[in-house]
Amino acid sequence: METFILILCILAAVLISSFISRFIPRISTPLVQIVLGAVMALLPIFPRMQLDPQLFMVLFIAPLLYYEAHTINKVELLKGLRSSLSLAIGLAALTMLMVGVILHAAWPMFPLAAAMALGAALGPTDAVAVSSLGESADLTPDEHSILAGESLFNDATGVIGFQFAILAAVTGSFSLPQALGEFLLEFVGGIGFGLIMGFVVNWLFESARRLGWETTTTRILLELFLPFLIYLVGQNILHVSGVLAVVSTGLLVRFDHTGVGPNTSKANIVSSSVWKVLSFSLNGAVFVLLGMLLPAAMGTSWRDRRVSNWMLVATITLVCLTVIVLRFLWTASVLIFTKDRETGSRQRITGKLLRSAAVMTFGGPKGTITLSLALTIPYMTDDGSAFPMRSELIFVAAGVIIVTLVLANFALPLLAPSQNSEVPAQQVEKSIKVLRGTVRELSSRITDENRLAIQHVIKQYNHRIAKLKSQIGQYSPKDFQDLQVQTMEWEQDYMEERLSRIEQAQDQLEQKLKSENTKIEQPSASTQSETQTDAEPSTEAETVADRDADAQLFDQRSEHGNDQEELLNLRSQEQAARKILSTISGSLFHLDRGGELRWRAYTARRRIKGLLHSQFHRLKHLTQQIDKDQVFIAGRHLQAEMNHFLIEKLYSELGKGRFKTEDLLNTIINHQMIESSAEGKTEYAGMPAVRDQVEEAKREGYAIELSQIQDMVESGEISRTTARKMRRNVYVMQVDADSAL
Repeated sequence: METFILILCILAAVLISSFISRFIPRISTPLVQIVLGAVMALLPIFPRMQLDPQLFMVLFIAPLLYYEAHTINKVELLKGLRSSLSLAIGLAALTMLMVGVILHAAWPMFPLAAAMALGAALGPTDAVAVSSLGESADLTPDEHSILAGESLFNDATGVIGFQFAILAAVTGSFSLPQALGEFLLEFVGGIGFGLIMGFVVNWLFESARRLGWETTTTRILLELFLPFLIYLVGQNILHVSGVLAVVSTGLLVRFDHTGVGPNTSKANIVSSSVWKVLSFSLNGAVFVLLGMLLPAAMGTSWRDRRVSNWMLVATITLVCLTVIVLRFLWTASVLIFTKDRETGSRQRITGKLLRSAAVMTFGGPKGTITLSLALTIPYMTDDGSAFPMRSELIFVAAGVIIVTLVLANFALPLLAPSQNSEVPAQQVEKSIKVLRGTVRELSSRITDENRLAIQHVIKQYNHRIAKLKSQIGQYSPKDFQDLQVQTMEWEQDYMEERLSRIEQAQDQLEQKLKSENTKIEQPSASTQSETQTDAEPSTEAETVADRDADAQLFDQRSEHGNDQEELLNLRSQEQAARKILSTISGSLFHLDRGGELRWRAYTARRRIKGLLHSQFHRLKHLTQQIDKDQVFIAGRHLQAEMNHFLIEKLYSELGKGRFKTEDLLNTIINHQMIESSAEGKTEYAGMPAVRDQVEEAKREGYAIELSQIQDMVESGEISRTTARKMRRNVYVMQVDADSAL
């Protein structure tokens, strides 16, 4: 029960650290977690903890190294592999030797073998710390790949060197040929076993997928089980380096990059999410454990009156200087002898090179592996005496860990200031390029049958482009607002001109009706007078003439009736046009233009002018109120005409550079959908055929996106790591679309 409570407390500390880090961004999360762990160790309410180094390696380090190796950029790692192995093997061995010699020379109370054991423990850098601290600094791809590669491979060097140094300290004897032979056996054997397991795992997962046996649950469970199995078999059964076996397997496995389809995509998404949560939890737990161990590791020596505390502080200072100076000189030498990728010549000693060497020096802090190795120092030697200076060695190791972590936290941001906006900006621009290419390809596939569906999908792509632009500051809502204002001004100009033509037609028709009324009334009056005064019967010729006159009068009255109907229609259009103009003017007047008084005055002047013109026209023509239904129908026709005009106007703006292409396309699609709605062609949500076309268009878009990404990878425009991230986003949307179906 105490163990279970301890686990819950550690996870709670990890969770709390993620919230605290938001308020103190200058302090890296690992340091916050170490402080929380130290507080937990000092408070009596939390259970005490003792670390089992073997359990720690298999439970924490194995899965973290596997995940780090699996997700690392393989291309960049291969480019810097020689430098990484130089640091992982050469520098680790030199650190072991020099720390031992200098510490023994400064204070002979530290036996040479014991001091070399401390140097071996200080050889490995903390892969977790390197990964976490790298997020707070702007490391170049070369620097990041070298540091990451070093942290993957130097654990084996440190562990093996530590074992031989402790063996020499305990037994008093040491054989260099035997040590080198066992080192090569563990090193080469661990890598070889890991490579074999990588091929086996790839075959196993791909065969299960091909036979249809793979499910998301079995895939995730087997993948989580993999690093523990490989480490335990390599370390305990084959007696090779379990760390290198896990790293080699993680570098080689590729089963999650093969296979395309909704099921594979869903499994990849779930696997990625599970590993992210597990990685964050284990990372945090490692540093919380480190914080919990530090007070006990340092307290014993600090409270020992037989040892001067100033001597302990001086020892930590000397060891830190030795480790840092050695690392700086070694990394600078590696950079000098590394050929430039572009020129092929060796690099000169410049300020940029020295800065890069300093970055890689402070970018390799010590961590929990160092402390876990120090805690395995035995209490007794073979002759039954106490192991010399055991507590002091643990104290020094803990002090060096704290110093290197603090230096990394504060020195890296100064040497390589974080410019997080630039790298994501490049990635976002590549994503925008992919989306634009997808929009172009979808646009070329538009037909009369799928127009509505593809327009709907293109609109979603344009929204995605706008969101991506807003993330890197390239998209301004003001640009879209300017287009909206311009669109409404075009609407206002069009409707004013249309209203002017309606009024002219109305004036002409009213004049025509007045003249027709005069013509109709005159024949009617003359006929009536003749009937009253002439009672004599008419001749046959006169009767025929009267019938022709009556027919002509009937035609005039019919035409008069058509003109009356046309006038009624024009009056309906007039009232509808005035309502539309009033709405547009009101929208423009209330539109927020940043408090521009000139804009307010301009829109108010046009609005008042329109109202005065409307009132003058009503008084002049005594326009009667028309039925609301007729005005509504007339308004629909006018809006359709205006909408068609706007679409042509917006298309003419493409390529001129006045407005953003995505904003123009979005506005065009909106008006096209309005036009289709007015014609009774949309409401696709209620039309199964169109809805199916939308889903099909989405799938076409996802396929186009993936092909665009692959083309960019093959052309070298983006890295495989960037492509993997971009593909993952497409997979997520594919799974969502399939789930919706």
